[in-house]
Amino acid sequence: MTKKVVYENEELNLLQHALNIEDSIDDLRYNQVVIATDADVDGMHIRLLLLTFFLQFFPDLVRGGHLFILDTPLFRVRDKSQTFYCYSETEKRQAVEKLRGKPEITRFKGLGEISPNEFADFIGENIRLEPVILNDGTNVEQILDYYMGKNSPDRQEFIIENLRIEKDITDANPSEIAELEEAKEEVA
Repeated sequence: MTKKVVYENEELNLLQHALNIEDSIDDLRYNQVVIATDADVDGMHIRLLLLTFFLQFFPDLVRGGHLFILDTPLFRVRDKSQTFYCYSETEKRQAVEKLRGKPEITRFKGLGEISPNEFADFIGENIRLEPVILNDGTNVEQILDYYMGKNSPDRQEFIIENLRIEKDITDANPSEIAELEEAKEEVA
C-alpha cells in the first residue's frame, strides 16, 4: 500500500495534516495521539483501521510512544450524590455495592451517548490510556501482512485457537456474573 491511499482518503489526509506528520514526526503537533472509539465491534474495527494506518505510514510515531488507546467506560452507576464510571462488570458490581438503595445503571452503547460534560469526567485525572507499544525489533510489515493481509486460513486458525466467548451478562444473576468474571481472569 502506498501513501497515495492516504492522500486520496479525506479523513486520513486531514488526520496527517492535523498532526503535522505528513513528512516526518519531527514536528508532531501533539505529544499524545489518542484513539477514542466505541467499545463495541464497530469501534474495534475503526480502532484496527487507525492502528493499521499509523503502523503502515507512521511507525516512528508508535515507536516513539506517542500513540494511545482511550479505554472508554461501559457503564455509569450513580445515585443522587455519587457517580462511578465502570469499565467492566466487576467494577459495575463494586460500584453498586458502594451506593445505597437502588442506583441508576446506564449501559453506554457508544461515545455519542455521553455528554461533553460527562466525557470530561473520565478523561481528566482518572483517564485510562493504554499505550500502543512497538518494540524496536518488531517487523511491522510482517505484522500487517498477518493481520491485514490475504492469509485468511492462517488468520482464521489463529482466531479460532484464541477465541474467547463473551456472554452478555447484563441480565445474569450475581452468581453467574461472579463465575464468568473468575473464568475471564483465569484466561487473562
